[in-house]
Amino acid sequence: MSLSLSSVKISLSVIFVGLLFTHVSAQAESETEAELWVVLQKAAVAARALSYEGVFVCQTTQKTRAVQIRHLFNGQSEFSRSVVLDGSPREVLSQGGELVIYNARNKDIIIEKRRGQNMFPAVLPVNLDAVKESYTLQASIQERVADRQTQTLLLLAKDNLRYSHKFWVDKEFGLLLKSAMFNQQSEILESIAFNQLSLLNTVDLDWFKPKIDRQKNYVMEDEQVVSAEAKFPVSWDVKILPPGYQKTDQMMRAVAGKPYPVAHVVFSDGLASVSLFVEPVPKKAHVKNRQTKVTLIKNGNTSFYASEKNGYLVTAVGEVPEATVVQFANAVVVNAADTGVAKLP
Repeated sequence: MSLSLSSVKISLSVIFVGLLFTHVSAQAESETEAELWVVLQKAAVAARALSYEGVFVCQTTQKTRAVQIRHLFNGQSEFSRSVVLDGSPREVLSQGGELVIYNARNKDIIIEKRRGQNMFPAVLPVNLDAVKESYTLQASIQERVADRQTQTLLLLAKDNLRYSHKFWVDKEFGLLLKSAMFNQQSEILESIAFNQLSLLNTVDLDWFKPKIDRQKNYVMEDEQVVSAEAKFPVSWDVKILPPGYQKTDQMMRAVAGKPYPVAHVVFSDGLASVSLFVEPVPKKAHVKNRQTKVTLIKNGNTSFYASEKNGYLVTAVGEVPEATVVQFANAVVVNAADTGVAKLP
């Protein structure tokens, strides 16, 4: 069975037209900005509906790494394999929204399972309605990326609770070729760009498997997702969410060495996301350090904030400004007097 370039274009067109009528907001927008949202919508669809392979470079303030990617859409399902070409071997295989990460650590290959994470070039959600609430869109100077002409867009945050972005979209196929994240001072925090790219015309899946090192032991990570009904001696809630953010996922994680599972809830504005964790502080540590401990760390584009409330550790982390993780953690209300089943918000 083969998949021709023309059939890929047809599949993309059918999906895009359907989504366009479903998701383009009826809010009052200028004609120019409305057209730009259509371009961004096409980029979100193209990253999932096209089959392609290439190499992109991800650069942050701390490091630069190259990633080789192959993505296949067979008309029904998506398959992707990303291989980090620098440093310690690491591969990510995804099928739809499910990710399996193979990470080399000493003599073992650690297998981690994740869900609901968007990876370049599929960083944009198909439904952009939530994004429109927190960002404005503007056209920028057109540039070439990976020897292809692009339409360049600026996605500007409306407040200081998220970062702004710049996107370079292929003018012919609509695929996102480059993206950059920057703060309110216009400092680039992260940039990702293809330097090699080609479309595929096959549905062969022989490549869809890890190839790190067959001589090593493959072991599952210690951390596991357990039932939301797992016993956890605290009830808690998030009283007021920062504007634009909504809950997108929740789970309880069993972590090696911890007597109780850790509550994990994910929030997103459609593009930026924040993970919130709540767990008991060991009793001895809590008695020894009676004063509230607060930690705020900024590492590149990632912010980390942790504080103790009524004997429980509340941690917020995400690729967002420091003010955002602080608001999330401070919005958590913990009632340590209750015991029983954790109440996820």
